[in-house]
Amino acid sequence: MLDLTVAMMKILLALALIIFQDAPVAIITPQFGETLRGQVNVTGNINVTNFVSAELAFTYTSDLTGTWFTIQTFPAPVLDSALATWDTTMLTDGDYTLRLRVNLQDGSFQEVLVTDLKLRNDIPLPTETSTPAPDAVPTFPPPTSTLAPAPVLPTYPTPTPLPTNSASLTTPSIYSNFRDGALLTLVLFFVVGLSLRLRSK
Repeated sequence: MLDLTVAMMKILLALALIIFQDAPVAIITPQFGETLRGQVNVTGNINVTNFVSAELAFTYTSDLTGTWFTIQTFPAPVLDSALATWDTTMLTDGDYTLRLRVNLQDGSFQEVLVTDLKLRNDIPLPTETSTPAPDAVPTFPPPTSTLAPAPVLPTYPTPTPLPTNSASLTTPSIYSNFRDGALLTLVLFFVVGLSLRLRSK
């Protein structure tokens, strides 16, 4: 399912490159980090304004000399996204970089690199693990009947009830104490206020 989604995205990108001809130089496939083998289809866009020529080339990632090997040159823009078929069967396994460079009329160029391409022609494809036939029913040995002894539950003495706590508070006593405290506070405020008023006269 994931491969189908990736393929659909690549097709949509290719169509977008065809429709928008001023799109930048691009390599659509292969993409960064892909593992490649055999004949590799390279798709992308070189249909840009002021096109003079283009070149698709590769290099070894470990090569420090900056040597590029040409896969294909283009004297004219390619209107569809299929650029070339890269035959990797004659190359040694390793990591490679692809470069697509478009030379422009003003002497400048546009290029794009796809790095970390892993060529693996000499490594065999992974084989699928075989699944058992659907009619094969696994056989199990007959169960042996061994009775385990019944567990013995411990016995505990009956708890004695605790005496009532004389310091415990009940909800009615809390409300009563709160009411009495509030009433006392109001009386004290009244008395203090009255004494201050009388003193000021």
